Amino acid sequence: MKENVQEPLKKEKMSLKNKVIILISLLIVALFHFIPAPEGLTTDGMQVIGTFIGVLILWVTIGIDWPSLLCLAALSFVPTLGINQVLKDSFGNATFAFLMFTFMCTYALSQTGFVRRCALFFVTSKIAKKGPWFFTILFFLSVLFIGSFMSPTVLFFIYLPILEEIYNVLGLKKGDKFASMLMIGLVTCTSLSSGMTPIAHVFPVLAIGVFESVTGTAINYGHYMAFAIPSGILIFTLMLLMFRFIMRPDVKMVANLKSGSLETLKKDVPKSNLREKLILSVFVFVILLWVLPAIIDPVLPEVATFINKFGSAMPPLLGVIILAIIRIDNKPLLGINEAMMKGVSWPALIMSASTLALGAAMTNKAIGITDYISSSIAPITDNLTPILLILLFVTWAAIQSNLSSHMVTAQLVSTVAVPVFLATAGLNAAAIAATIGMTASIGSSTPPSMPYVAVAGASGWTSAIELIKYGLIIMIVTILTMTFVAYPIASLFMVY
Repeated sequence: MKENVQEPLKKEKMSLKNKVIILISLLIVALFHFIPAPEGLTTDGMQVIGTFIGVLILWVTIGIDWPSLLCLAALSFVPTLGINQVLKDSFGNATFAFLMFTFMCTYALSQTGFVRRCALFFVTSKIAKKGPWFFTILFFLSVLFIGSFMSPTVLFFIYLPILEEIYNVLGLKKGDKFASMLMIGLVTCTSLSSGMTPIAHVFPVLAIGVFESVTGTAINYGHYMAFAIPSGILIFTLMLLMFRFIMRPDVKMVANLKSGSLETLKKDVPKSNLREKLILSVFVFVILLWVLPAIIDPVLPEVATFINKFGSAMPPLLGVIILAIIRIDNKPLLGINEAMMKGVSWPALIMSASTLALGAAMTNKAIGITDYISSSIAPITDNLTPILLILLFVTWAAIQSNLSSHMVTAQLVSTVAVPVFLATAGLNAAAIAATIGMTASIGSSTPPSMPYVAVAGASGWTSAIELIKYGLIIMIVTILTMTFVAYPIASLFMVY
């Protein structure tokens, strides 16, 4: 009995390695307050850099929860900032509110049968039944479509049981290459969809926020989607070609698509009711408020300006209010308490708050880090042609997003890139910020990139090695697409 009680304690005991990492990180944060600043950098700048390095080590190795709070506390000791400014830049930032309200809206939608019904509409359609490759394309398209307005982690865990049901119905077994392809495609499309729109997606929003904090100009979400959606569709197409001609799974084993066996997946899906229709209508209303200004601006500029002046957080805030007011069978469409507890990813949101505060500190002109970085890397960037400069930052974002947190990647790379592009004639800082935001969303070859990558690798339906192998191919495709297609298109729309 005594042994059974002690066993869990052993598992929870922190390893010596983690203790050393925490100690080193804390020392870095503390010592940078006393290390003399190099020429061209302020003392406050040194403190912010020390905080960034120490917290970044913790984010990558320990976790994102308490290190994010440590980041806020450490920044509060920077004389130029102080606690009030740090809280204003983090929890008081409009981006924080935008993410929180959007999470709540998407939670209401996830509680209906819409997502499952939409997914099954794709995979049980007449086109999907024409053959294995038709089925594959429709399955991945459904992930891409639904993921465009849903948090990637939530999307993956909604789709995982659906995919496992599909494996069972089609008679697929662990080790089958076709089964592995479906799992790898689910992971890839989940990440890809999170970069195609800023709706409920943290990563592009953070990169866009860096541009806004430096220039004071907001990037219109309609303009973002105008380049991100076609770029995402191109990457999606190239992913399918990779599966077809490089992976080459045996599709002969999937012979019962036409038998109607997939129809059994629909048996537990509730029919659409008034509650679902109202929630969906409110969600569409919120999306329209985001994208409508970019569409009507050439015809009705006054109306577009009026909507834009309320910012990106107002549409989901209105959505939450409407969902909370409307009641069906004496129950609101969205319970605020329930949505706060179950619908909001607080660890991710707190990390977003800390990265927002960190980004504001790093781009603060009084602290001077961006000027110091720009002048320090000028000898390198001055000798690069514009296309090589774009390639440099896109490659950096692509590699880092495959090896570490997407949020850290979006914040760090855009913080360095935006000042460089602002100081370089002929380059578009808004376009590079948006391009980096999308690139940072896509990496999904190793477990540190996103939690669901680890889940997929441990599922038995594919392996960590397979995810890395094909994930690296997707990374190369992403770099080329973002550099030679996405950035040029973004430059056409983002003339600020």
